[in-house]
Amino acid sequence: MNKPNKHQDVTDNATIDLPIEGMTCASCVGRVEAALAKVEGVRDVAVNLATERATVQLANPVDRMALVQAVEKTGFGVPAETTELVVEGMTRASCVGRIERALKAIPGVQEANVNLATEHAVIRGTAAADVLIKAVTDSGFSARIIDTAAQINDELADKKDAERALLKRDLILASVLALPVFIIEMGSHVVPGMRAWVANTIGMQQSWYLQFILTALVMLFPGRVFYAKGFPALLQRAPDMNSLVAVGTAAAFGYSVIATFAPDLLPAGTVNVYYEAAAVIVVLILLGRFLEARAKGRTSEAIKRLIGLQAKVAHVVRGNEVVDIPVSEVTLGDHVEVRPGERVPVDGEVTEGRSFVDESMITGEPVPVEKTVGNEVVGGTVNQRGALTLRATAVGGQTMLAQIIRLVEQAQGSKLSIQAMVDKVTLWFVPAVMLAAAITFLVWLIFGPAPALTFALVNAVAVLIIACPCAMGLATPTSIMVGIGRGAEMGILFRKGEALQLLKDAQVVAVDKTGTLTEGRPALTDLEVAAGFERNKVLAQIAAVESRSEHPIARAIVEAATQEGMAVPALTEFESVTGRGAWAMVEDARVAVGSDHYMHELGIAVTDFAEVAERLGSEGKTPIYAAIGKQLAAIVAVADPIKPNTPAAIEALHQLGLKVAMITGDNTRTAQAIASQLGIDEVVAEVLPEGKVAAVQRLKTTYGRIAFIGDGINDAPALAAADVGLAIGTGTDIAMESADVVLMSGNLQVVPNAIALSKATITNIRQNLFWAFAYNTALIPLAAGVLYPSLGLLLSPVFAAGAMAMSSVFVLGNALRLRRFQPPSLFAT
Repeated sequence: MNKPNKHQDVTDNATIDLPIEGMTCASCVGRVEAALAKVEGVRDVAVNLATERATVQLANPVDRMALVQAVEKTGFGVPAETTELVVEGMTRASCVGRIERALKAIPGVQEANVNLATEHAVIRGTAAADVLIKAVTDSGFSARIIDTAAQINDELADKKDAERALLKRDLILASVLALPVFIIEMGSHVVPGMRAWVANTIGMQQSWYLQFILTALVMLFPGRVFYAKGFPALLQRAPDMNSLVAVGTAAAFGYSVIATFAPDLLPAGTVNVYYEAAAVIVVLILLGRFLEARAKGRTSEAIKRLIGLQAKVAHVVRGNEVVDIPVSEVTLGDHVEVRPGERVPVDGEVTEGRSFVDESMITGEPVPVEKTVGNEVVGGTVNQRGALTLRATAVGGQTMLAQIIRLVEQAQGSKLSIQAMVDKVTLWFVPAVMLAAAITFLVWLIFGPAPALTFALVNAVAVLIIACPCAMGLATPTSIMVGIGRGAEMGILFRKGEALQLLKDAQVVAVDKTGTLTEGRPALTDLEVAAGFERNKVLAQIAAVESRSEHPIARAIVEAATQEGMAVPALTEFESVTGRGAWAMVEDARVAVGSDHYMHELGIAVTDFAEVAERLGSEGKTPIYAAIGKQLAAIVAVADPIKPNTPAAIEALHQLGLKVAMITGDNTRTAQAIASQLGIDEVVAEVLPEGKVAAVQRLKTTYGRIAFIGDGINDAPALAAADVGLAIGTGTDIAMESADVVLMSGNLQVVPNAIALSKATITNIRQNLFWAFAYNTALIPLAAGVLYPSLGLLLSPVFAAGAMAMSSVFVLGNALRLRRFQPPSLFAT
């Protein structure tokens, strides 16, 4: 047993994310998943063809290099990535050497460069960042990672661009070489007199020699990838799409070579060449892959746009001057200037200045939000006209934008239950296709008309080519990627991909009241004055009395007066009567504020406001009265107001055929009043957090699948208990961590939009799967020649290749339609 390396890449992380290169179809996915699942300590594996990444769930600590090696044994690769560290404590050149030697000793590290002047270490390889940091720490120094997410994504984009450029080059080269072959051979069958012209000018045998040379060049150079990957996979008893192409084209080419150079080995009447089939199949498959690569690049544009929102440079206050440094080097506590029109570089708290900030990229809300000293700002949002100075409270991977990007990437890489079914099918699909091709060959060879061998070869090759499962592997993940990306642009973050599939099946939506249906804080909702009194003066005097109280109702009245631009007058002789009210001398008048019982004690009748009080009571509000001198002056109500968009959101949910329930810890009277105003179907009031879980379970039993929407710590258990938990993004972190979906704005109308997006995405997946499965499966009998006995129709291997390539392009094109998804006009915010 080998002794483990001192810096063995063993990680205690619950999840490891690996990039995978070289996968082309669903069979590749199955091979990689099976290999990773065999590594000791791995609990679960999900490989995504569209994102080309593997998410490995661990049961025990695992050596990352064991995972890398498992992938490489299947014939695929884990590309190297660049990690950048800040290294502290270096004083001389010998320190650099020690650190570089320690880093290079780690398995998977290909290159390590340490710079004493900048105190940076740049490492390239497949080793995990925490292992690199440990190696530096063990060498006697300290290190921390520089968030290089944007750099890594730039590298990935460059790599994808290089791959597309290589595919384009191979496609052009293959097309140039294959075109003469196609013209000579197919033209001889289609164009009258062309066969005779070829025979009289070039000569038939010489034309076969020319076709052999050109086709061999196509297969050796632009088409070499199919054989380099396809035949090894076949020998490993794990055939994939490359195997089908390799076997099909090699069979056509090999038969043609025998016909060209050793025709006596073939039965009489079967001597013919199919160079054009081998050459054109390679061209068409390369065309499909090139179009696929272009389309796959567009599926990740939502992530690219999010990354593009990150500022590159920050103006940091250092001593008495402001210096411009890369955002990745900003540290917690740094003071950062944000000038008019600039993006906020990091999350922070405003310490100086006043401005409006466009937060639409986080909340989806178009109206800029005012920011003053003490307010929080989010990195990536756009400052408007004012200048701000802020103290950095989150940097690098801890900023909200970085977390959103990470959430979207994780959700895009998740695997739905519908995809698990696809994976099970594709495990046996390629072997089944090869069996079908073998049966086709034998049936035509035994029962087919003369020349039976020719018919057997052509139809078997057509079966092999048309059934390549590329489209099957792309059908689900591409739709998930685009759908979740579109959701992020709409302010809907699917933390788990499964929520996409579950949300569309919701039968009932349960909603917390405070902070979800309502604003979550008391506000002045009603103020009516008696005859002879002026509203603004009365409100200012009431606010003066309430300014001495810390009660939330009192604070709401003072805040209302302040927001209306009123100066709260001074008071004297203040006295509070616990549980009833208070009075004070304001502007030489005795002003009393309190309940109806307090007014009765003062000898002031409240009958003039009887109808108003009854209405307020029916709305779940408690009336408060104000008297000036011995006269009743006003009736006031403070309540947690319903959000302006809530009624339209509830109506939209009803339009979707959903039941709406409200679960709240508030008193029954208030809850029933709000439910009556909004048309909510069922109310569960006066419940503790445990009671909310019980209510969710009861509603689920009664109606079916349930989605719960909440925003507070007390909602977290119910969010976790529901089939789909949706957290309001303006709520607490605990609620968002418990949820499957985060709604970045407090706008409840986003909920029906999320449900509509869920339905659109699953519909898109089903369309893709129908096309991938039904199309491929239906064409196998056609390729096998089932219509020949009755109609005399056969499917040329060339057309089979074109049909196969176009199936992948169709699936990707259909998935990309989700980028243009717009919620129904009824739900538009």
